[in-house]
Amino acid sequence: MTVDIDKTAGDTPPAGPEAIKAIPVRHYGRYISAVVALALLGGVVYAFAQGKINWDAIPDYFFDDRIVDGVGKTLLLTVLSMAIGIIGGVLLAVMRLSKNPVTSSIAWFYIWFFRGTPVLVQLIVWFNLGLVFEYINLGPFYKDEWSDFMTPFLTALLGLGLNEAAYMAEICRAGLLSVDEGQTEASHALGMSHSKTLRRIVIPQAMRVIVPPTGNEVINMLKTTSLVSVVQYPELLRAAQDIGQTSGAPAEMLFLAAAWYLLLTSVFSIGQYYLERYYARGSSRSLPATPFQKIKANVLSLSSRSKPTGGKA
Repeated sequence: MTVDIDKTAGDTPPAGPEAIKAIPVRHYGRYISAVVALALLGGVVYAFAQGKINWDAIPDYFFDDRIVDGVGKTLLLTVLSMAIGIIGGVLLAVMRLSKNPVTSSIAWFYIWFFRGTPVLVQLIVWFNLGLVFEYINLGPFYKDEWSDFMTPFLTALLGLGLNEAAYMAEICRAGLLSVDEGQTEASHALGMSHSKTLRRIVIPQAMRVIVPPTGNEVINMLKTTSLVSVVQYPELLRAAQDIGQTSGAPAEMLFLAAAWYLLLTSVFSIGQYYLERYYARGSSRSLPATPFQKIKANVLSLSSRSKPTGGKA
């Protein structure tokens, strides 16, 4: 005999646990600090809006020939000073790490002196060395009066470049010390000379440590060039000050110079980001998304959400 059992009751699955309703923690301190920050920002904006500032003068002179020429000289001075700083910094770092006590001591004294004195003082000293030396005499190669030799451009270049070399020396030294000593020992065991080991083995690996602070130094150098206005070099700040004196809008021209510095440093910061990303390829498995990739991902996610999903009838 076959017994039929009604299994309709067993087809219903057992009821699962109730879904947990998570309630996010309320951070009231964040709300209060945000309101305070916005209130302070609004107060600053209101204060400048009520001030006696001729805002129309800024766009009128933004692309003035003197301003554009000052921007070009600022960029030229930044590039050349950083070139001197980087080359000198690498040489000083190698000298500092040398086992020769004479070269190591000279490098240490150079770094100690130029890091210990303000760059503004160094610029003024270079500019006024004509009070100490009447002539510059390089033997059969060059001889001239110091005032004719030490032009404002050369003063700015030496003052900024030699000072930057002291800072780049410490950055390069930190990068060289970050490479494991076993790399150098293995290179020497293979018969490579010390200089070849530096060029082929140590320096390429040290670049990952050297590049990020070097990018910061480039941006800092761009802003530090404003100090050379004291030695009469017509860079961006000097050009803005001259226009401010003749146009009767000195404060407005300073805001204009600040806007140009912000624009240039923003461009340099983007370049620094991609350069750091390039040298980070060997140190991280997955590189962080670039700003353009993040924007593209957000746009695609928003477009996919806006599309209606069709269902089967």
